[in-house]
Amino acid sequence: MGLEAGETKTGGGCRVAVVGVVGRTNAGKSTLVNQLVGEKVSIVSPVEQTTRNTVRGIVADPRGQLVLLDTPGLHKAVGTLGTLLNRMARRSAAGTDITCVVFDAAQEPQLEDIGWMQRVARERPEKVVFVLNKADRAPFFESMFKAAWEEAVTAVPPAHDGDRQRSAAVGDSRAASPLWVKCIATTEGGAKAVKDALFSLAEEGERLFDDDVVTDYPRKLAIADTIREKYLAKMHQEVPHEMGILVRRIVESPGRWEVSVEVLVNRASQKPIVIGRGAMTVKYVRQCAERELSDVFGVKVVLDIWVRVSPNWMRNNRLLAEMGYMGNLM
Repeated sequence: MGLEAGETKTGGGCRVAVVGVVGRTNAGKSTLVNQLVGEKVSIVSPVEQTTRNTVRGIVADPRGQLVLLDTPGLHKAVGTLGTLLNRMARRSAAGTDITCVVFDAAQEPQLEDIGWMQRVARERPEKVVFVLNKADRAPFFESMFKAAWEEAVTAVPPAHDGDRQRSAAVGDSRAASPLWVKCIATTEGGAKAVKDALFSLAEEGERLFDDDVVTDYPRKLAIADTIREKYLAKMHQEVPHEMGILVRRIVESPGRWEVSVEVLVNRASQKPIVIGRGAMTVKYVRQCAERELSDVFGVKVVLDIWVRVSPNWMRNNRLLAEMGYMGNLM
């Protein structure tokens, strides 16, 4: 059961869709979104849980416009922050025109992959794309993912009357049949099939953003994400999930932004790791982030980074809200 890419008919006019890009952590969602947009709008790292907010990327194309919601990866939740990230991922899939589930098909289906399949089978969204990422890897577990989907569809409980009526209204076969696409998210050519599949499902409508807009992600969150990405690249697995970034203040002057940033850690023993011997780690992060942010925003960005011990910051709702994890508060 399921369609292959290219089987859905396309038409003329301006096609527009809001797409929820979901899947388990580290499946390649952010890499795919960046590739589709054509610019970096979401941070990328081999470390799990890199994306912590829902990032909106806008794809402008002669066929129309796609608004992509890059979400936190679904994972086994630990603590308040982990629960919030999972809630954000699930919420982002709801209320979109197309649900795009990204799977790392270089690995056998994992528990979180099965969870997304079961959710799709249960909720029966009208338009679904299943992306089998890392198609250049061997082995490539395409057949196992398709078999897992068949099992999910078979195992889904019978629909209630209201669900049956809703499914009948949109067409059961369409609701239950994802469009399967193989993808290499790291290359433009490898991601083209995904873009084609999404536009084939998009409907005619008015553009939601000007064509020169690539993201409407709040700049404080974008700055914080860039700094966290540089720390992840430098430190790998040392402290990443116990580190939070708060952009406290942005002072603007012509051609120059001065940005005050706090890096939060849980324990005093983590502070010297984040600073580094002779402050080398924080200097490296500041220089790399300043260079990238200056290019992104078109002004000279100067960062003032302070590291602060804040025990249990991941359970502090006020701090989580300031970091954008409690909803659209900024």
